[in-house]
Amino acid sequence: MAKIKLGLIFGGKSLEHPISVMSARSIANAVNPEKYNVVPILIAPQGQWLGPKPAQELLKGNDPVAGTEEVFLASRKGKPCICSVNRDKTPIPLDVAFPALHGPFGEDGTIQGLFEMIGLPYVGSGVLASALAMDKGYMKEIFARHNLPQTDYYIVEKQKWAEDSYSCREKALEITGFPAFVKPAALGSSVGITKVIDREQLFSAVEEALGLGKRALVERGVSGREFECSVLGNNKPKVAGPGEVISRREFYDYQAKYTAGEAELIFNPDLPERDKAKFKELALLAFQVLGCRGLARIDFFFTPSGKILINELNTIPGFTQFSMYPKLWMEEGMEYSELIDRLISLALNT
Repeated sequence: MAKIKLGLIFGGKSLEHPISVMSARSIANAVNPEKYNVVPILIAPQGQWLGPKPAQELLKGNDPVAGTEEVFLASRKGKPCICSVNRDKTPIPLDVAFPALHGPFGEDGTIQGLFEMIGLPYVGSGVLASALAMDKGYMKEIFARHNLPQTDYYIVEKQKWAEDSYSCREKALEITGFPAFVKPAALGSSVGITKVIDREQLFSAVEEALGLGKRALVERGVSGREFECSVLGNNKPKVAGPGEVISRREFYDYQAKYTAGEAELIFNPDLPERDKAKFKELALLAFQVLGCRGLARIDFFFTPSGKILINELNTIPGFTQFSMYPKLWMEEGMEYSELIDRLISLALNT
């Protein structure tokens, strides 16, 4: 039986490029070599697509030679392929793609649209669900329409802020109060997030967030514990977790997520069974109302009064063997390599 040609696409133009490389390295090392022929494809921070040789060098921990073996995705005679820009190599056909890309241009629907155009099956959610989940403002609007519990929020549009920042600020405070958290609406991994406790801080935080995107999100601060659930599946998804995140910083920001020793992950948290069941129920609802498929990680707050609030949903979560998403499934008895195999199978049978 011929091996499945798996396009492992990683890197990307977002600030999460280094995390993507870590995820891809873990995936490449765990894929069953008897079943899959891995074709690594590196998207450099500047946007160049580099082929298997430089991509493999980076996965090995070496520096790839910039500008070598530039490639692009295309459909040739109805078959999705990786083609050389210089046309000096035979196109490599692909059966399925695993986008190990985090943040903009990776999990926001853009690359998913390219996959759709050339007919390449891929791991994870489609164009619309990816776009909705990437923009936290739109995501929260969908959750609100379905009465899913979440903290109070206000969306600041760049144009409206430019026209009347005072009114925007006062409206935001009317809804959220202090403390509040301000973040770009469409960036991942807590990039650009600021905790604010007065009007001047709010003004500068919104300015910073709008410098990174067209919309900013202002949210009421929530005190309490933080939990995450992992969802796996298409039509009949299942949920693993919850797992608890304990940050050693003031809040679970980018540094806490990706700096050793700054956060602790607990995979069997001290919670009543009814609360664990509620986390799973809400994770499944969030996954379904956004129209997700394949995989997602859903993040929650658990208040001192026992209220569960959805924070956000991530359609391509960190995927190293030590990341929360795969670890929760490993706690359920599913090996890391088996999880990868399940995700590819879901992609091929969408």
